[in-house]
Amino acid sequence: MTGAVQTQRVIPRTAWVVAAAIFGFGFLGLSLAMMRHDVAPPPIRVLMPILVPAVLAGYTLLVGYVFGDARRRGMRYVLWTWMAILIPNGIGIILYFILREPLLAYCTACGGATQPGFAYCPRCGAGVAPACKQCRRIMQAGWSHCAYCGTQL
Repeated sequence: MTGAVQTQRVIPRTAWVVAAAIFGFGFLGLSLAMMRHDVAPPPIRVLMPILVPAVLAGYTLLVGYVFGDARRRGMRYVLWTWMAILIPNGIGIILYFILREPLLAYCTACGGATQPGFAYCPRCGAGVAPACKQCRRIMQAGWSHCAYCGTQL
């Protein structure tokens, strides 16, 4: 299995289904409640059954995105999902976007996931990124000398 090309959805299908159910039931419930109680003016009776379920469904999709993206990045996805749900006012989601780790790199030899700063695969030892022969630090394309030890490449 080569992980170099992954075509997975970030937001799981379960989150899409739950968001659609929240929107559908919320729309029906609020529509019926607004029809029974004639206290609200007509624009509110029309907008309220659409906006409230849309906001709740959008929040559900954001939590689903946190789950899928944290899982894709090799983070503790259950912990981050609970934080996104339980910390109020969307602060948990904002914290996730501030503190998330970079996407994983994949070894071309064995397909194992590695951190982007690794020069060698921790599973098989194959080179993931070009490294200096002297100090073994990651090199960038176009360098003629190592920036860390000065060795000519």
